Amino acid sequence: MSMEADWVAGRRAQMMEETRARLIQAARQAFATKGFAASSMDDLTAAAGLTRGALYHNFGDKKGLLQAVVDRIDAEMAARLAVVGERAESPWQGLLDEYRAYIEMAVEPEIQRIVLLDGPAVLGDPSTWPSQNACLAETTRRIRALVAEGAIPPVDPEAAARLLNGASLHAALWVAASDAPEATLAKALDAFRRLAEGLAIG
Repeated sequence: MSMEADWVAGRRAQMMEETRARLIQAARQAFATKGFAASSMDDLTAAAGLTRGALYHNFGDKKGLLQAVVDRIDAEMAARLAVVGERAESPWQGLLDEYRAYIEMAVEPEIQRIVLLDGPAVLGDPSTWPSQNACLAETTRRIRALVAEGAIPPVDPEAAARLLNGASLHAALWVAASDAPEATLAKALDAFRRLAEGLAIG
């Protein structure tokens, strides 16, 4: 392939990425303010300065665009949680702090509406999403290391990871759907702390 062909291919890929980014940003704003159901594809594409064809080509349909928005926000959440974990005094405390921070994110309007309300309603059970599976695998690995180091008593790593992930996810969903999110958050955090700390008791 010639240098000119390489340049053309690179430029095309760059333009496609820019188009995807514009659509994701426009959808993110619309989904956060209006919700998924009330956001029309015409409004989304107009806000991005693009056509419906660009949306269909890049995401298939509005549901595919929601998936891309959820993936983007989820990646940002994961990065924030990693920072929280790194600040902790110990790996075990870091893991618990990350779960606590995840539940707390359920009161943030964008996360609440897009990831925890519209996401499950449109994309299905969040526990089956790739991001949750990746989180489960990482938590299992970390718990296995904590047991090996003697930081927590022996426990099956996968079982503990599934229980922690499930509890935190359902706590976040409960908070997001609550009529009084802040009050529900306080109850959820207290109960989760008691459940999680039990793993460290021999």
